[in-house]
Order: sequence, then structure tokens, then C-alpha cells
Amino acid sequence: MNPSAKTINNLIEFAHNQLNRIIIPFWEYHLNVNDSGIFPGSVDTGNLPDRNAPVGLIMNARVLWTFSALYSYKKKPAHIKIAHNAYRIITQYFYDNLNNGYYWSIDSNGNVVDRKKQIYAQAFVIYGLSEYYNSTGNAYALEKAKELLYLLEEIAYDTQNNGYFEAFSGNWELAEDSRLSEKDMNEKKTMNTHLHILEAYTNLYKVWNNSFLKTRIKNLLQIFESYIIDPGTYHFNLFFDEKWKIKSNKISYGHDIEGSWLLYEAAAKIKNHRLSKEYTEIAVRIAESVIPAINPDGGIPYEYNEKLYPEGEFEWWVQAEGIVGLINVFQITGNNKYLSLAKKLSEFTGKYFVDKKYGEWYFRLDKEKKPILSYEKAGFWKCPYHNTRMCIEIINRLNVP
Repeated sequence: MNPSAKTINNLIEFAHNQLNRIIIPFWEYHLNVNDSGIFPGSVDTGNLPDRNAPVGLIMNARVLWTFSALYSYKKKPAHIKIAHNAYRIITQYFYDNLNNGYYWSIDSNGNVVDRKKQIYAQAFVIYGLSEYYNSTGNAYALEKAKELLYLLEEIAYDTQNNGYFEAFSGNWELAEDSRLSEKDMNEKKTMNTHLHILEAYTNLYKVWNNSFLKTRIKNLLQIFESYIIDPGTYHFNLFFDEKWKIKSNKISYGHDIEGSWLLYEAAAKIKNHRLSKEYTEIAVRIAESVIPAINPDGGIPYEYNEKLYPEGEFEWWVQAEGIVGLINVFQITGNNKYLSLAKKLSEFTGKYFVDKKYGEWYFRLDKEKKPILSYEKAGFWKCPYHNTRMCIEIINRLNVP
């Protein structure tokens, strides 16, 4: 067996092991509903659910995507049952019947906690609904995804300066506080929201080949070209005012490498020759910009502020997206260097992130690569989408008959 074939087999084995033994059993166990039919809002690192924690739209939308995608992949009835529950929770409890769109959070009884309309979260609803339609053929789910697309284009799209505003109140007035989380800057536009709108629109286009949607995907790719990708470093600029003035000098390695393959995929999906050619080159350049940050053990640190620090802290999703991004560039170039780095990253993940006692991955490691146990195992942000998608992508990309 040649070295690259052995590496490919190792990665496929890693994906199957993570999916079937580590990730999915954890979520199958914990995604049980309460008397109101709602998932727990949080699970701590000791595997204790907090039924009083707020229940987030992002987690539910990502669960909808994950278990819809898993059902397409494995056809397991337990998976589609979880997807059905996520779909019901989103449409029954999160949907704003008066103003349209979806609330940020509810409580364990289904009462609204926060009515704000964060565009990032709305995008994940489109992402989940489109995958649910792909798995079930539920036409109403597709119609709700289309409805939300048109709503975002009508209200969130900036017709003067291009791009999408970050956040709105419950009745769709521009929010004074646009932050997605406390660690973010309060700016009108962000890379992160634009990346996940693109991701959602691309997934919707997979099941609905619509000319208007295609133009919006093309425009988003052009926004990344014009404003978000730094032409000198090939890192993403992260925060902007409404006129696209850059407001931050941070680097997010995880978003860089995640974006490298999502942008490439979007350009390929709409079959735009110019953009496909450009984003093929950009994917490679972004990967090369991230490689110097990789820790000697193979992990990708969370982000960079004042200096490059390969011994910085690590988050779970960065490793998952790094593996997919590196495999994508290997497939583009045929260069085994990227495949070897993906394997090393998978070994780092398996060694340090996997909770061998309770299952799933730890949220965050400190600079000594020790898990920070104050972070939840499941919650607003800790969801099964990044690492489940990683496993499916590895298997689909490398498991050549």
C-alpha cells in the first residue's frame, strides 16, 4: 500500500470511529425531549443536562441539519426521528407568527426568551430546512426555507453598500447591539454571518436550482473577493462597518480554513467558471496561510491577535473544519502534504479533544492541551454539526470505490 493510500484509509477509519462511537451515540442519548417536546438547552462536561437553560435557535437548526444529513447517509430511523423533533421545535416554538423569522432563544417550556433576529441564526434555519427537505421530501420545509431567503433579501440585505446587516429586533428594526456573542465586536457586518449565509444559500441551491438564488450566491462570493479576503495574507477580515471599513485585525484560523472549502464548494455548485477558477486558487492560498499556525502536535489554534501563537488555545470546531479544508486542497492539488497534515490534525483531535469517558469532543483546550471543563458539552454553540459534517465529508471525499 502506498503512503497516500494508507493515510486515506487512516482518515476514513478515524471518521467512522468518531461518527459511530464518539459523536452520534452522545447526541442520540441526550437529544430526548421533555414534556413540552423540547431538547435540553445545555449538557455539561459531566454529561448532566440543564433543563432550565435557555434553548438556542442555532443549536436546534444545526441539529436539524445534522440528523437530516445523517438520515440521508445511514437511513437510520432514530436519526430521522431526531430531525423530525428539531423541525417541529423550530416551526412550532421558534417561528415568529406575527413578524416572521425565528427567535434567538426559548425556554424549556417553549416560551420566548429573546426575540431578536440574528441573521447568522436565520441562515442556519435555511441550512437545516433545506437539508431536511433533501432527506424527507417535505415540501413545506422547502417553502419555509424559500420564505426565509426572500425575507432576508428584503430586510437584511444592504441595498446601498452591499452585504447583510448583522441583527434586528423582534419586529425587524436594526439592532443597536449586533453582537453574535460577548466576544464579538458590535459592528454592522461580519465575515462570520456572510460565510454562513453563503453556506445556507448553497445548501438551498442544492435542492432548488433557482436563478435568483444563484445570483445571490454569486454576489456573496464577490463580496468575499472584494472585502473579506485580505489579498496580501489570504486571511479573512472579520468585522466591518456598514460601508465595509475594516474594524478588526484579528485572524480566525478556523474560519479561514472552513471558508476555504465552503467558498470553493459554492463556486462549483453554481457552475460559474470564473469564480470556480478563482476560488480553486484561493482555497489553496488560504490553506497555506493557515499552515504556519499549526501546532507541532498538529492542532490548529483558535485565533491570532497580536502575534502568531502555535501554543494558543484550541476549539473543537476549528480542528473539524481544518481536516475538511486540508483534504479539499489535497483533492485540488494532489499534493500529499495536505493529506498528511489532515491526518496529523485527526490524530491531534483524537488524542486531545475526544472525551473517552462520556463521548463527544471537548469544547476547548488550554495552551497545555488540557480540556477547559467549564465549557459545556452541548449548548448554544456546542452542536453536532461541525464534527459530524467532517466525518461525512471525509467518507464521501476519500472513500472511492
